[in-house]
Amino acid sequence: MALTESDVRHVARLARLGLAAGEAERLRGELASILGHVSAIAALDLEGVPATSHPLDLVNVLAADEVVPAAGVEAALANAPDPVANGFRVPPIGA
Repeated sequence: MALTESDVRHVARLARLGLAAGEAERLRGELASILGHVSAIAALDLEGVPATSHPLDLVNVLAADEVVPAAGVEAALANAPDPVANGFRVPPIGA
């Protein structure tokens, strides 16, 4: 099935993308290429292949949590641009 410029504009609208003049024609070829690749993948025989969420085995790369003492009020406010009464002064909301 050949894609039309109308098809591209419809997909762009669904994705809430604005297209400038001339972009739809350029994207028509790119979208057709993408859909061609998807069709090739859909044609594969995947019987017995387990579903995966990622092609590589992932491991947890986070460090273990360690309890450390808090920095303290003075250290936390040391670089604050405008500290006030053991806190940070911030602009009012909606001002």
